[in-house]
Amino acid sequence: MAGGDYAMNKAEPNGKPVEVVNNDNPERASWGRPLEFILACLGYAVGLGNVWRFPYLAYRNGGGAFLIPFFLMLLIIGLPIFFLELYVGQYTGIGPLQAFSAISPFFSGLGYCTLVVITLISINFMIIIAWTLFYTIVSIAGNLDWGSCENPYNTDACYSGEYDKACRENNTGAASDLTYYMRQCMSIGQICMDTGFLPYDGNYCMNVTETVPWYSNATRILASEEYYNERVLGRGDSSWENWGSIQWHLVGCLALSWLIAFFCVIKGVQSAGKVVYFTALFPYVMLTALLIRGVTLEGAGEGIVFYLSPNWEQLLNARVWGDAASQIFYSFGVGVGSLVTLASYNKFNNNSHFDAIFVSLTNFLTSIYAGFAIFSVLGFQAQQMGVSVEDVAAEGPGLAFVAYPEALLQMPVARMWSILFFFMLFVLGLGSQFGGIEAINTAIVDQWPHLRKTYWKVTASTCFACFIMGLPMCFSGGVYLFTLLDYNTASWAILLIGIAECVAVSWSYGINRAMKDIASMDMKLNVIMRFYWKATWTVAGPVFSLAILIFVFYNWEPPRYEDYVFPLFADLLGWAIGLSTIILFPVGVGWAYYHGYRGKELFTPTAAWRPTKKILDAPRSDSIVDLETTQQGPYDNMGYIM
Repeated sequence: MAGGDYAMNKAEPNGKPVEVVNNDNPERASWGRPLEFILACLGYAVGLGNVWRFPYLAYRNGGGAFLIPFFLMLLIIGLPIFFLELYVGQYTGIGPLQAFSAISPFFSGLGYCTLVVITLISINFMIIIAWTLFYTIVSIAGNLDWGSCENPYNTDACYSGEYDKACRENNTGAASDLTYYMRQCMSIGQICMDTGFLPYDGNYCMNVTETVPWYSNATRILASEEYYNERVLGRGDSSWENWGSIQWHLVGCLALSWLIAFFCVIKGVQSAGKVVYFTALFPYVMLTALLIRGVTLEGAGEGIVFYLSPNWEQLLNARVWGDAASQIFYSFGVGVGSLVTLASYNKFNNNSHFDAIFVSLTNFLTSIYAGFAIFSVLGFQAQQMGVSVEDVAAEGPGLAFVAYPEALLQMPVARMWSILFFFMLFVLGLGSQFGGIEAINTAIVDQWPHLRKTYWKVTASTCFACFIMGLPMCFSGGVYLFTLLDYNTASWAILLIGIAECVAVSWSYGINRAMKDIASMDMKLNVIMRFYWKATWTVAGPVFSLAILIFVFYNWEPPRYEDYVFPLFADLLGWAIGLSTIILFPVGVGWAYYHGYRGKELFTPTAAWRPTKKILDAPRSDSIVDLETTQQGPYDNMGYIM
């Protein structure tokens, strides 16, 4: 840090913790070039959510019409909080733990809340990366067994497009409506009768008064789904009461994933700044390749039309707006401290205002772009299977490890496309992890600055500890814990953290002070932009986030995995996990009260809230720090050195 590191002076007569400068510790690192910071933010924000969550939400919530609420939520919630976190980190040059404690003692626990959230997310998210690494390795080895129904774990209901295609090609002289069902070639008419219906018009079955697609009554499980559940996860008959056995292939992939992440961030932003050139840009190359290949496939047009066909009536549905807001938090990664951390390594006059707008808009456009690549291939798969696009569309792991792998098998040179797809997912996930690891490391070295001398040891300790804590999810029943963490970590608690961040900056610290801080970093805002940031930080952002929080709780459903309903104690554990991410906020308030902060002092910046630029490195005139303990000098009315 430009002004040196801060250490606690416990000898102050008023008994309150006061930060003083300590120049004996190593200075903080910084990004080598502004482009490295932009790419780091881009790699952090653009991740798996753009590929496996947004396209599904778009089609489910009105297709092209969904882009309207999503863009509005971007303007009202996503971009404002994104820039707010960049401002806090860049202005102070410290991580979220110290930054939010410095902005006012009342918010001393806010940074710790973000630390708990990002730690849980990093542990959980690396499991997904381990899955993608496993698929990448088996694809390279040529073992595309997720299209086979001949494995020991496959059931009689196993189905694959390859089997269906072979069934028709090998029985050209038979009925034209043959399909693969219950391990044999069977006519659709026979399937209708076996399921209690009557044949009707080729691909339909009829009851007395209604017609339905034939496959809606037939029990078919994609071979890729059974492969994912039984081969990859080793789920078997596991449950919360029967955790099953450890899956060593997952342990190996998880260890390798953390090892790769360790070497990428071994020197903090100095090494990560070089890696992000690849992790941020390579996925765009792969998405483009998949899109070009996808749109040339038969049925691709139907998939794209299904993806973007607008249903304007959906805009009257509250769920659409709730999904748009939740996707903003999920995709942008706000409220977890990573952006504050990344920005804290910026130079003081870096134009993070431009960075926030550029990354946010790029993230938005990437989500749309990924949807074209995904649904062009799903349209091809639907035509090959003789079903609707709606029947093959899925979100999350269901898309990445079930629907899309099945489609890849039906493409020419399936092995090559499988390698490219899963390696793209691996890189997307890994790029998003850098911010989380840096957030944890920064919290440690900001607390104990002497550890910067051996930063690689801090990184090794962080990665190893997270690896150990992720091992329970490598058991047969690990997917249940994964689901519980995913459901309760990056959800309602982040909304509360986002609201608290806006209140801390705009109401506790003061929106006009924040605008002056931004100007001091050479970011010139015109009248319109100043009004926009003031309106979103003070009112619109917190109000809309609160409205979404109410919507989330109103529509709350307990977590489950496929058809397995979690027992009560698992639900209670989930609530405990969610509460653990915010419990440190009231603890922080109690800490401040215990140390003597009362009334206005609770909401007054401390001496640690100061600009990193040396010429401005002075306590504010309204800081609760005793000015006798710091450098004296003439100040303007905002506490800056004149």
